[in-house]
Amino acid sequence: MCPRIILIETSTSLCSTALVEGDGITAVRKSDTPRAHASMTAPFVARMLEERGLRVADCDAVCLSMGPGSYTGLRVGSSTAKGLCFGGGIPLLAVSTLDVLVAQARAAGLPEGCRYIVPMIDARRMEVYTALYTAAGERLTEIEPVVVESGGSFSATLDGVLFIGDGVAKCEEVLAGDGRWLRQECPTAEAMMAPALEEFRAGHFRDTAYFEPFYLKDFVATTGKKLF
Repeated sequence: MCPRIILIETSTSLCSTALVEGDGITAVRKSDTPRAHASMTAPFVARMLEERGLRVADCDAVCLSMGPGSYTGLRVGSSTAKGLCFGGGIPLLAVSTLDVLVAQARAAGLPEGCRYIVPMIDARRMEVYTALYTAAGERLTEIEPVVVESGGSFSATLDGVLFIGDGVAKCEEVLAGDGRWLRQECPTAEAMMAPALEEFRAGHFRDTAYFEPFYLKDFVATTGKKLF
């Protein structure tokens, strides 16, 4: 089956949507206008579908980047996705925002010698939401909030690491070093294609009425910890 899936990514400052048809992206909308997710997300989807001559009901699912990330952005994305699912009578899919960043890194090409990928979503102060993945995209640790500090958060002995995400810039001095690569990027809806298709083909549909994004919003940092 070649599914048609609406992709919604609103977890960071970049608001983006995309449309998967078969094994490719056929439409994209994105904007980094501050605090405009609520006014842009649904119109972006409407314009993509209009461009393709489609209705929501012509699609097979909506897939949401479910966090962690901005509380407000995730709320907007979730409410938009649920509205589309209920209105079009189609199911809901959801993928981890960190998985999206890892897929984005792998699609762009990994540096030679890269053994690990560490996606980083900006939280607050020197905190990020993160986990450790292999270069093949396998997650090795739990997704959790981490304080990035010199000598505390990230092992200096681990090399061959690509750090990617909107949390990278504020941590650059701590993360930089030989055998480490930094990419300051927001997750995009286009990068959701591979994990969304995987979820669709596995039949991992969510309960649309009761689904909640993965906020990780109650974290209050006290001391740093090692991720690796």
